[in-house]
Amino acid sequence: MTQPLPPLSQLGEDLTRITIRQRVWGLAVPFLCVAAYAGFAGARWWPAAVLALMYLSFVTYGSISHDLVHRNLGMSRRWNDRMLCAIELLTLRSGHAYRLVHLHHHARFPHEDDLEGRAARMSLLGALVDGVTLQPRVWFWAIRRAKRDRAWIIGEGLGVMALASAAIALWPVTSAPLVYAVLIVMGSWIIPVITAYIPHDAAGRSPLFQTRLFRGRVASIVALEHLYHLEHHLYPSVPHQKWPELARRLDPYFDRAGVVPITLTPFRKRSAT
Repeated sequence: MTQPLPPLSQLGEDLTRITIRQRVWGLAVPFLCVAAYAGFAGARWWPAAVLALMYLSFVTYGSISHDLVHRNLGMSRRWNDRMLCAIELLTLRSGHAYRLVHLHHHARFPHEDDLEGRAARMSLLGALVDGVTLQPRVWFWAIRRAKRDRAWIIGEGLGVMALASAAIALWPVTSAPLVYAVLIVMGSWIIPVITAYIPHDAAGRSPLFQTRLFRGRVASIVALEHLYHLEHHLYPSVPHQKWPELARRLDPYFDRAGVVPITLTPFRKRSAT
């Protein structure tokens, strides 16, 4: 019998609190990535420019936008909405569509109607192919179901089209904006692999075993201390800066519950059941 999940109050309410410096830095990083890309592209240092966009894609969908989706940065709803919109537009995505789809994923995985988690039931190739059309499908899925955020989602969709059109229009002057747009869109194609195929097991017998547990230095290095998917699903109110500490406090519980961690040495897709 699975042991009851310890309440957050028992693990420590400090896990939900971050400093002002952590909040400001987290919100600033995506904009710094764009500035770095502009500088590197202007200097024709394309490998560095590509790395800046890779990091931008990682820290938005994987951490800071993720925190804004769950409203766990301690900001007012108004400013949370504004920052979610602005930061996701940097990656040519709708932040509020992402929020609707992601919160549905938390509520519904592993059911068939979970758009974000469906790649967990696919092959690696299927998950990669699924990513090519994921963002348009996320937008249309969200716009059909949105109530309070409908205006945000429509506006963000128009914003993405305007930014893409501007990048095309600027092509005769500079290739940097269009290269940015193409690379950032292509970068989003691996999202189903990263957010569903690798961390989830749709056949798990309970929520504790439907998301894989990762541990070890290799996992930490590969994912830049972000591979805490199980911990996040169990405690979505904890911001990403506190995930490593949350994991440390949960390890005794995972041991008692029989959850075996994956150490990525060597990396292979394993079942948590």
